[in-house]
Amino acid sequence: MRAAAMPSNGRPPQPQLRAAAGDAILVINSGSSSVKFALFSTKDPPARLWSGAIDRIGLAHGRFHAVDAAGTTAFDETAEVADHDMALHLLLDAIDRHTAGDGLAAVGHRIVHGGAECDCATFVTETLEARLREFVPLAPLHQPHNLAGITAVRNARPDLSQIACFDTAFHHGMPHLATLTGLPRELRDQGIRRYGFHGLSYEYVVERLRSEEVDVDGERVIVAHLGNGASMCALKGGRSVETTMGFSTLSGLPMGTRCGDLDPGIILYLLTEMDLSADRLRHLLYEESGLLGLSGFSRNMQELLARPTDHSALEAVAYFCYQARSHLAALTAVLGGLDRLVFTGGIGANAPMVRADICADLGYLGVALDPTRNTAGARVISSAAGRVVVEAFATDEEQMIAQHMRRLLAAQPARQVA
Repeated sequence: MRAAAMPSNGRPPQPQLRAAAGDAILVINSGSSSVKFALFSTKDPPARLWSGAIDRIGLAHGRFHAVDAAGTTAFDETAEVADHDMALHLLLDAIDRHTAGDGLAAVGHRIVHGGAECDCATFVTETLEARLREFVPLAPLHQPHNLAGITAVRNARPDLSQIACFDTAFHHGMPHLATLTGLPRELRDQGIRRYGFHGLSYEYVVERLRSEEVDVDGERVIVAHLGNGASMCALKGGRSVETTMGFSTLSGLPMGTRCGDLDPGIILYLLTEMDLSADRLRHLLYEESGLLGLSGFSRNMQELLARPTDHSALEAVAYFCYQARSHLAALTAVLGGLDRLVFTGGIGANAPMVRADICADLGYLGVALDPTRNTAGARVISSAAGRVVVEAFATDEEQMIAQHMRRLLAAQPARQVA
């Protein structure tokens, strides 16, 4: 077992937390060079104890940091972290020091692709891991690293229960027609179909609206999850009936580095006439396109908006908003109208200029923003003149995973929680 990296100042982190044995659950989201995490109690609903991340895994000058429930810095240290194994050792050791050594009931993972069979949170098994590895080609920016987190936890604590929660699960109830492609039927039987993603975010939005006594079941709702990854979802009866992402995380809206919807003829042309290899094409579509490709310098919306005189930056933002407006309007056709629009994700919750541009010219749908409320970052940003309620607020996928974990643990006789 590899020893955890020690912070560069030689002192272990000192988060302010005390929890009894077995009354905490850890949620992690493993990326290529980071592990984002949140620690929750197992109460109903789960209460957040920490939030943080281990950044720059495999790179120099790594960082291990967290805040407590009040947003106060619990610790912020530099740490050289070679890989995910070392990152999880570092994190679990820090939790041990402040949760009586046996404080974790389970570790939960955000898994981007669960396939056609994973429609709910479930305990991780070898069989499940093998199945999830089959979906790496469908989500190459996420799935390998999500699975690396599972492996790292198992290497560090082989007896600790692990739970997988899937971004595709929320869309399992989509109408049959919404899952189809125009390819031959036999290919659908081999798994080529539309799945949908960002489901944990959409589920959180639905749960939050319900908790605030919004009639989600009676309203026609579109949620726009806009961030480095971006998609939209149409909700009827509180359930997903259509979404902009389909077979892979490439489709739908343009994103930070991903192209979004693309004429398949372009793919054929790049392969046959420009002689791109499959690996080169994959890298182009997933990592060189979208906002980065269009601007030529950044995938970050905030950086693009900060350069209002840069033509390429302006064009990248305008294209993003144009495509988002077009997809939003198309989803209203599936719903037969629109009653509520929710912006979330890093861009959706924090970029008023983008929200305003997307909503421009949608007055015919009943969408009208209040410029003052939108710029000020109010929760409800629609004007009194608009028929559609427009809101903007942050999503919380970690909270959603914690809720799934608690329910699953509570259903296990040997794993009863408070």
